Amino acid sequence: MAGYILLEGGAEFGGQMAAPDLRAIELAGGFAAPISIIPTAAAPDNNHRRAGNNGVNWFRRLGAQNVEALPLIDTASANDTTIAARLEQSRLIYLLGGFPGYLGATLAGSAAWQAMLAAYAAGAVIAGSSAGAMILCRYYYDPGTRKLTEGLHLLDNTCVLPHHNTFGKNWAAQLAQDLPGVVLLGIDERTGMLDDAGTNKKTDWRVYGQGAVSVYRNGSAELYRTGETFTDSFS
Repeated sequence: MAGYILLEGGAEFGGQMAAPDLRAIELAGGFAAPISIIPTAAAPDNNHRRAGNNGVNWFRRLGAQNVEALPLIDTASANDTTIAARLEQSRLIYLLGGFPGYLGATLAGSAAWQAMLAAYAAGAVIAGSSAGAMILCRYYYDPGTRKLTEGLHLLDNTCVLPHHNTFGKNWAAQLAQDLPGVVLLGIDERTGMLDDAGTNKKTDWRVYGQGAVSVYRNGSAELYRTGETFTDSFS
């Protein structure tokens, strides 16, 4: 069976983010499940070690016993067979925020991404915050280049607007014009959406955390707050 997808809007290691991350740990198999932190998006400004350590420390504080930050920082390491093997055995894979263009380009077509897909197909949770969430969708907007780019298509027909309650909402009007028919997911900071809300996991989502998720489609927006669920295949 396929696994689960957790999308978070940023500022991930604080606020009420324990709620979605604890649920992700539960879905992954519990506190002993192998968890891999992917700090790739923080590599361009040489922040990947600190970011990776923050991720490891966060999940350990939540009770995780088997968590590590993988040294996946460039194209070479994204095609390293040892790293790919670790990813395939992981039950929760968490992509940190940072530079979405760099993250997307590094993972696209790589052995690491194929390993993540294999883990997901075997039931693992694939999670991403900010840039990590953006590149999992069909499209992402790269604020560095101000360009729309094809994402990794784990979640089709979508585009995430992270940090929605601070600056991400400012992208909504233009992206709605540029991506007609595509569902925009505005996710607030310290907020996540996880497809664990029903038996039809692919379309049933629950909002966790401090803020809300704004679903933009066909010229209108629907707002879902923490604890609320919605059914959507994003078709």
